[in-house]
Amino acid sequence: MNDTGQHDPVGPARDGGSGSVNIGSMSGGSIATGSHGSAISVNRTGAESDARHEELLRSVRELRAALTDREHHAEDIALDGELADVEAEIVRTGAVGQGRLVRLLTGVRGWLGTRAAAVGAVASATAVVQGVAQLLG
Repeated sequence: MNDTGQHDPVGPARDGGSGSVNIGSMSGGSIATGSHGSAISVNRTGAESDARHEELLRSVRELRAALTDREHHAEDIALDGELADVEAEIVRTGAVGQGRLVRLLTGVRGWLGTRAAAVGAVASATAVVQGVAQLLG
């Protein structure tokens, strides 16, 4: 209540001050009020994935790194595109669809059969093939 006996929505706070908070709309984030307020916000940018998808993600990243360490051929660029798509899907959803796995497997096997396949990247490519094969069953 204020001095006139009317309800005062912005009356004195318990700590002696006055103030108010009005939130019309909020998406994400944290808010804290008061002299001892505390807010903690934890954000995740991707979905959790199982161990097999995590292993495939590591292999995909290793192969992409091996591809960037050398002169690029058209086959390298095409394969890197497939790898980037798989990496993004696993990070975003925690898994990868069967259709994309089949395209990746076809792309890696085709790349391994070309003159573009680099000796240093073959081990990484083999790990990707094994990871895809496990997920496809």
